[in-house]
Amino acid sequence: KTLRSLPNRLFCDLSLGVGCMAERLKEEILQKEKLVDIVAGPDAYRDLPRLLALAESGQQAANVLLSLDETYADVLPVQTTAGGTTAFVSIMRGCDNLCSYCIVPFTRGRERSRPLASILQEVRMLSEQGVKEVTLLGQNVNSYRDLSEVQFQAAAAPGLSRGFSSTCRVRAGGLRFAQLLEQVSRVDPELRIRFTSPHPKDFPDEASVLQLIRERHNICKQLHLPAQSGSSRVLEAMRRGYTREAYLELVQHVRDCIPGVCLSSDFIAGFCGETEEDHQQSLSLLREVRYNTGFLFAYSMRQKTKAFHRLQDDVPASVKQRRLQELITAFREEAARANQAMVGQEQVVLVEGPSKRSASELCGRNDGNIKVIFPAAQEEEEDAGSKALFRPQPGDYVLVKVTSASSQSLRGVLLGPATLSHSAACP
Repeated sequence: KTLRSLPNRLFCDLSLGVGCMAERLKEEILQKEKLVDIVAGPDAYRDLPRLLALAESGQQAANVLLSLDETYADVLPVQTTAGGTTAFVSIMRGCDNLCSYCIVPFTRGRERSRPLASILQEVRMLSEQGVKEVTLLGQNVNSYRDLSEVQFQAAAAPGLSRGFSSTCRVRAGGLRFAQLLEQVSRVDPELRIRFTSPHPKDFPDEASVLQLIRERHNICKQLHLPAQSGSSRVLEAMRRGYTREAYLELVQHVRDCIPGVCLSSDFIAGFCGETEEDHQQSLSLLREVRYNTGFLFAYSMRQKTKAFHRLQDDVPASVKQRRLQELITAFREEAARANQAMVGQEQVVLVEGPSKRSASELCGRNDGNIKVIFPAAQEEEEDAGSKALFRPQPGDYVLVKVTSASSQSLRGVLLGPATLSHSAACP
């Protein structure tokens, strides 16, 4: 909306640098490389008319200030693909955790949350457009805190997971993530709800978030619990606010609350000062928890972070790569075992489209966000004894019986159409 009224001629012969990288590399982009006319940080979109006017007059222009309250709540997304089955809804921006390796607080600012009403409006709009799965997004999604209405402001500060601490003060007041999740899940009982990325510290023992996941058939029984390392010493250097033991206690608590939950995680190989013993502890944590999905990276130092100012990036690149490969190997072995436990089960799958490898097969994802491959058609008995061919379409829920598994996916046979209410009955 900000740009619609601007003359088209303003965009001729101008180059723009927009987003988090533009904020982080402002001086290099404008002064040293002279690559662009305008540098705009992620919170500067409302200032673009002024920046464009300056550029038209021959000046370089920049605004990389981070807002304490900009949430883009009044900017609804434009659906670029017709018939899309999944969508992402941003519920908050920024992060207060200040983990020593992370650039996010310096490029996206401190935490601020969208009002509940605007989130529900967007989710309803997506449901009406035929979207069947929504993922709620935030840098630290389970620290969501909406202060937009007076009645939200008197709430007490929530607790932390047992054995966890926080680098920032846990503030009182606000409608919290559990209340948001509860209301989003009521928009459409056939709309699947996911969320990412939570911080492990924000799942207290009495967490109603875990209870909601267990009780609501349209909230996926899948949780992302970023570990980053299996070594308490490295976790302290990362400023994560927990030990290996506290993390494992939380994993057990989650599995007690949500039977059959699928877990995913993040791990960093070769963080500052990581020894071979620390690396072995990360390997053992991977094997002990047995995640279904993993996101594993070699450490890369970022300017402005606590690590950049206080720690030495002293693990050689070759060692980082070797350790990363060992983490990947361990993850794949354990993920294959975790997924193998689903063989023989009936799973509700949201159809995404044809399989990349075979036109006679379809691909979709189950409640645990694991890829499932199955035949594109199945014969069904009709009332008169004749048989009809059932051909699922993208956006359909189907019931699939799992026949085999790997670390990356499941394969199965198509049983027929389904609704999300099947998920409550499936193991």
